[in-house]
Amino acid sequence: MSNPRLQIDGNKIAENAALLIKMLKPLAIDVVAVTKVFMGHPVIARLLIDAGATILADSRIENIEKMRRAGITVPIMLIRPPMLSQLERVLLNCNISLNTEISTIQALSASAKNLGVFHQVIIMVELGDLREGVMPDHLIEIIKETRSLSNIRLQGIGANLACRYGIAPDHHNMTYLAKLASDMETHFKLKLDIISGGNSANLLWAFSSDNVERINQLRLGESIYFGVEALNKRRISGAHTDTVKLIAEVIESNQKPSIPWGKRHKNAFGEQDDIIDRGDVAQAILALGRQDVDPHGLISPEGLTIISASSDHIVIESNNMPLEIGQEIEFKIDYVGLLSAMTSPFVKKYFT
Repeated sequence: MSNPRLQIDGNKIAENAALLIKMLKPLAIDVVAVTKVFMGHPVIARLLIDAGATILADSRIENIEKMRRAGITVPIMLIRPPMLSQLERVLLNCNISLNTEISTIQALSASAKNLGVFHQVIIMVELGDLREGVMPDHLIEIIKETRSLSNIRLQGIGANLACRYGIAPDHHNMTYLAKLASDMETHFKLKLDIISGGNSANLLWAFSSDNVERINQLRLGESIYFGVEALNKRRISGAHTDTVKLIAEVIESNQKPSIPWGKRHKNAFGEQDDIIDRGDVAQAILALGRQDVDPHGLISPEGLTIISASSDHIVIESNNMPLEIGQEIEFKIDYVGLLSAMTSPFVKKYFT
């Protein structure tokens, strides 16, 4: 096999997806399976569908188009507000999108009418994390305008937390979201089908709540792919946490001083870390760099430590004997690491 490479255990990912769908069903919460960390890979999409997912989601229209070209026909949600420059592509490939700007929804309506299609929207509400979302006191106004538009169907409201400032979903903000939904229904004399509460960060709240109010949808990615809830990275009971590994190859192995010499400046990335003199160390270089993966997303095997990373090299130290040229080093990888490694064309992807 070629290096560097990701080894992805599709069976474990499918089992995680099925487990979460089963766990959330008694709470009347539907799972939207998010494919973005895998760049809409059709293999992942099919695994999720086979595991019971009835709707997929992604943040990039390119990923969604890839799934459509591969024959994926289930409903797909665009989970980043649409760009005006991509409206036709969104309408032709996405059944539903998350929105915050009335000008965008108006443009969706005009384009949908020209194309002879209908499009569903969820209005996102700001609950404190200060990423996407309409301020609650503007919700009536945007819903009123949305309902007046042709070829647009208002499906519900939603929220996103924990992604920017780490604001946790809890009883207070989820109850408030549910109340907003009820208030809108009363005001407009309508029924909202979807109250989309958030992402994998919502699982702690969901599994510890006596009452999840009216929240009936969560958009899950990290919890499916890594078997953890997203706030504290705690393992979900019964889930697999060893679904993805990254393998890199040793291209140099030497005893070297731990302290550099010569006049020192910041490195190529503007960094100048403190250095501790540890004497001579067993240092190895991997054919893997920041262009391939965020090194902060790698978890080293026992006895090895990542010391630094440049564009094309990761420097590691081994506590015991020096590593051999050509030796493969297997890292565990987290969401941050996978997000970057999947994007790199230099990292090969293998599904087992």
